[in-house]
Amino acid sequence: MTMKFDVKEIESVCTYCGVGCDITGVVENNKITKIYAQKDGVVSQGKLCIKGKFGFDFVDSDERIREPRIRRSFIDKNPKLKAKFEEKLKVFDDTFWTCDLDTATSIASMKLQEIKDTFGSESFCAIGGARTNCESSYSFQKFCREIMESPHVDNCARVCHSPSLKGMKTTIGEGAATNPYNDIYDTEFMIVIGSNTMEAHPIVANRIVDMAKKENNLAIIDVRETKMVKYAKHNCIIPYESNLLILNMMAYVIMNEEIYDESFIENRTDGFEAFKESILNDPYANPDFFKDIEGYEYLAKMIPNIAREYAVKKSMIFWGLGITEHLDGSYAVMAITHLALMTGNIGKRGAGLMPLRGQNNVQGACDMGCLPYYLPDYQDAPNVGLMTPQLIDGMVDGSIKALLNMGEDITHIHPNINKIEKAIKNLEFIMVQELFMTDIAQHADIVIGVRSAYEKTGVYVNAMRRLHLSQPLVQSDLPDDWEVLKLLTEKLGHDFKHETSEEIWQEVTEVAHRRFSGAQYYRLARHRKRGMQWPIYHEDTPILHLLDFRTDNGLGKYVYHQYEPRGMIQEILDREFYADGLDGFYLTTGRTLAHYNNSAQTKHTKKLYNNHSEDTLLASVEDEGKFGDKVILKTEYGETTVLNVKYTDKVKPRTLFITFHHARSRINAIFGDDMDELIMTARFKSLRVTVVPQ
Repeated sequence: MTMKFDVKEIESVCTYCGVGCDITGVVENNKITKIYAQKDGVVSQGKLCIKGKFGFDFVDSDERIREPRIRRSFIDKNPKLKAKFEEKLKVFDDTFWTCDLDTATSIASMKLQEIKDTFGSESFCAIGGARTNCESSYSFQKFCREIMESPHVDNCARVCHSPSLKGMKTTIGEGAATNPYNDIYDTEFMIVIGSNTMEAHPIVANRIVDMAKKENNLAIIDVRETKMVKYAKHNCIIPYESNLLILNMMAYVIMNEEIYDESFIENRTDGFEAFKESILNDPYANPDFFKDIEGYEYLAKMIPNIAREYAVKKSMIFWGLGITEHLDGSYAVMAITHLALMTGNIGKRGAGLMPLRGQNNVQGACDMGCLPYYLPDYQDAPNVGLMTPQLIDGMVDGSIKALLNMGEDITHIHPNINKIEKAIKNLEFIMVQELFMTDIAQHADIVIGVRSAYEKTGVYVNAMRRLHLSQPLVQSDLPDDWEVLKLLTEKLGHDFKHETSEEIWQEVTEVAHRRFSGAQYYRLARHRKRGMQWPIYHEDTPILHLLDFRTDNGLGKYVYHQYEPRGMIQEILDREFYADGLDGFYLTTGRTLAHYNNSAQTKHTKKLYNNHSEDTLLASVEDEGKFGDKVILKTEYGETTVLNVKYTDKVKPRTLFITFHHARSRINAIFGDDMDELIMTARFKSLRVTVVPQ
């Protein structure tokens, strides 16, 4: 007997990083057998990274959460719930009961109502939304604000690009990338600062490398040598925590040598003369400062060379978390926009500002209002909620009692996880919507399995504001995130109003009309492979700020902030940094190509897991012999598990690098509460550690 195979090819969007590649899934009998990119894919250009190409085994993993789980001890602590629902609970394991979705959401809604009645509406918080579609993110913040009547909603932009939103919105009125990726082919000079682009955003890196090979027009600014350095004209390795210093120095050179764009400054910016006076009188803005920084003296000449080339050419700047995850991340982003405003490198083809956002829908989650200070469409929230670090403090002091978590592994990817683990123990209730039993799911009272991106319909917004309408590659009986929220909403006595994701999105186009009024499903479906860049009215908008900035008066603004020596630079000035001993090494963290954040999805593909099965510490070859091949990293906040060490010439002496993909490494246990002073993004990119040989 010959078996009949149902083979389909279905177009959708990749589930991993913020590049948002168009994909085509080959599906046989409701199982993904292959994913590839078509040659005419606008984002992918017919190419995918190894995650996009091979990382789909998670969809059919035996470890997927297929049925809700209710913690046994939670039921025991809630006798009213136990009395009402005990007969509907079935044994799952020693820790959890299981039940159907209706029962799980009934238990959750009763508990949420009890907490709201007992402790008040603002005892509830919601964290998540950047890994799911816009329809679910929109419903998430709406559930928090309107149903639970709490302003406390946040997403993982808090630990990545919130400083980009803050810095860009302050200076040019819009916190998103200004140009499409393909403008790389029209630029004359590129700066990549604080981004390991070849591993974190490889399909964008393809374009940068193509141009760098052809034009020799690339500057890389980072604390270590990333893989893209081999294609760079300028390999600018800088001290830790010196981004703002470097950027102010570039502004100093451009002003001192008068190579700025006078016409653009006069017609399109405001406050330049005051900014110029501040920079030229800044005691640390002259690049000659680096003549006294041992090990980095070459920067006194290299920084002016990069600044000159940027100023006199049509240029683009790309940055990642190496800019934002610092004490002065927001100010560093403002300093980046200053360079564009001074030189006219914005508001035209081939020139602009490109924050390389991380999650597949972190741009969309922010657009949808999953931030405590913005409603959808970046309208100011009338009742401003708490940011995630403040919510953790609220859990510690007892003012926050309940957490709804949607796809954000806060006990793995957030800083100071020892503190977070203690904080969540104070909660009355934790509910998690997830694909797998991630670290936070293992702490939850109720866990509900939901569809992955490859199993549902919805809009995703990539790092260049491009909307893609995904469609399911395979069918699933699991609910979408918004369907869980719909059940909770209705059981709390409210009308959810919508029955489909398209109906929810239609509401988004009306509520967030400044960006999405013309982005109906039928148009997004028609342009599925190309996508459409917001704002979308009759047509989309590939390039922002062509005529005016989105500030109150349409002019770009300068917000000067002086760099203050600290950390590594201060220690070098004090002749302390290069002292012998295992105390005082500086650590930075980042991704590797094979994995994505907490590796919840990628580790289920054997090929990806075997490529990077542990977090390995990279140390300088000049430090080889000081602490052997196994160490623990330690700070006042905690310590890692035992880590294997690899010595390399890609990091500078007394500096270290490690990934954070595997929860068992407990990398984020050693980070404290140091954060961006404006927007509370954690200082993940610079940590003074003690190395303990094992």
